[in-house]
Amino acid sequence: MKFVLPFALLGVGLAAAAHAAPAANQVAEAARLYQNNCASCHGVKLEGATAPSLADNQWIHGTPNRANLSKIIAKGLPDKGMPGWEGTLDKAQIAPLADYVAPGGRKNAVPAKATHPSAPARADDGLARLTLPKGFSISVYAENVDTARSMAVSPGGIVYVGSRKAGKVYAVVDENGDKKADKVVTIVQGLDNPIGVTLLDGALYVAEIGRVIRFDAIDRTYANKPAYEVVKDDLPNDKWHGEKIIKAGPDGKLYIPVGSPCNTCDRDDEVYSKIWRMNPDGSGWEMVANGIRNTVGFAWHPVTKDLWFTDNGPDEMGDNNPSCELNVAPKTGLHFGFPYCHGGVVPDPKFGTARSCAQFTPPVAKLGPHVAPLGLAFYTGTQFPSQYRNQVFVAEHGSWNRTQKIGYKVSLVTLQGNQEVTTTTFIDGFLQGDDVSGRPVDIAVAADGAMLISDDHAGKIYRVTYTGK
Repeated sequence: MKFVLPFALLGVGLAAAAHAAPAANQVAEAARLYQNNCASCHGVKLEGATAPSLADNQWIHGTPNRANLSKIIAKGLPDKGMPGWEGTLDKAQIAPLADYVAPGGRKNAVPAKATHPSAPARADDGLARLTLPKGFSISVYAENVDTARSMAVSPGGIVYVGSRKAGKVYAVVDENGDKKADKVVTIVQGLDNPIGVTLLDGALYVAEIGRVIRFDAIDRTYANKPAYEVVKDDLPNDKWHGEKIIKAGPDGKLYIPVGSPCNTCDRDDEVYSKIWRMNPDGSGWEMVANGIRNTVGFAWHPVTKDLWFTDNGPDEMGDNNPSCELNVAPKTGLHFGFPYCHGGVVPDPKFGTARSCAQFTPPVAKLGPHVAPLGLAFYTGTQFPSQYRNQVFVAEHGSWNRTQKIGYKVSLVTLQGNQEVTTTTFIDGFLQGDDVSGRPVDIAVAADGAMLISDDHAGKIYRVTYTGK
């Protein structure tokens, strides 16, 4: 759930909140609720992020007492972008949460990790720190997958993985069917940041910075250092946002983004800041979407076949601006705002005067400032409960230049049509204070309905399953 409580914009003047301090266990539970549901928008210390600070002395929407805050949490503030949560949180949760965010409400709180009401992951492979919703478990599917990035799963169950600085493409193989990889085979090495991999008609396509190559009949040849064919070799070779992902679309074409060669610059009339597609032989190069700073992940809705993609917002605009994005392109030719507008509502300080934010397609979901959303996947299996099916999971690689790190998790965006209903944390715990144990990159769904997640920081692939226990 994305908990958007713009309290700091909601009333004028600070009023003293006279209410009794909650019992210690109630405060701890409220702290857990806050960290799990609110911190991604309002900050771990209530300092503000995509939503305003709750720790300052400016309240502009009534007295911050339990009754008023409970009403705001329950009913929401639709005109401020905050939905009501009375259908998700019950009164026994809303009341202590209201106390917690009120002035003085945290004086008895103990530090709390952001957790779901969940069973902890198994205490091996460094997974004990990770939390998932109740009934889910996580294990290490493969190790020693150096700088693992994009993934593609073949019908035979082989997981092909691109890499970043390692310059390798891997085949991750479970030979004995025990749901844990037996070997990691290096198919090719010495490539230029081959982060993108996809499968089409039995062939593995790999995107380097400047070209696309193809390995035919890859499931039969991966272990024998197969030769490859060059499909396209004239892609821009800029190093800034130059790495290319590649995905085979439902139309049988290959989709490739070309990121902005800068933090913010106006290259709107050039190849940059767009998603492109081409035929499998490299012909028919055409633009699909425009105004995209740097997408490192996209997927197609399993029913509508609409293209969905993440986008990373600019740096150098402060810790809390702008938000990274989840977008949908139901048709070709849409413009998503870069470099003129960020996060759908923030004009660029330099280029924002040229065009209004109202001219562009807004994001479906604002994921948070500098969380670096990369890969995404719609859940198409049947192992997870029905409420997860055809919903989209996003890998948040995590901030690198923010004063207080955020991201470093897997989020679930629940949709109704092409509209966001909620954004919740699905896997958390890779970030503990300033200690980082993992950085999720890409997500794939295996044939048995398990979820696979790549991690370029730890060089691992994780496997998430649902048992209901």
